[in-house]
Amino acid sequence: MMADTTIYDMEQRGEFPQRFYLTSRTVVWDLGEVEAWLEERRRASKAKTTKRAPAPDVTLRKTRPVKD
Repeated sequence: MMADTTIYDMEQRGEFPQRFYLTSRTVVWDLGEVEAWLEERRRASKAKTTKRAPAPDVTLRKTRPVKD
């Protein structure tokens, strides 16, 4: 599951299907668009073309730093 802010940011960048209002307070996504997005992500993951975040440098932590 992705955080709401992550989905919102991805929508703004055009990397996730756009939501639309079902009612004045309820947003939804088109199931077909989301399933197509998931399949695209699955293919990219298998092809190892998905960018991954770098591992954090735990030595830079302000609390509980890991010592070498």
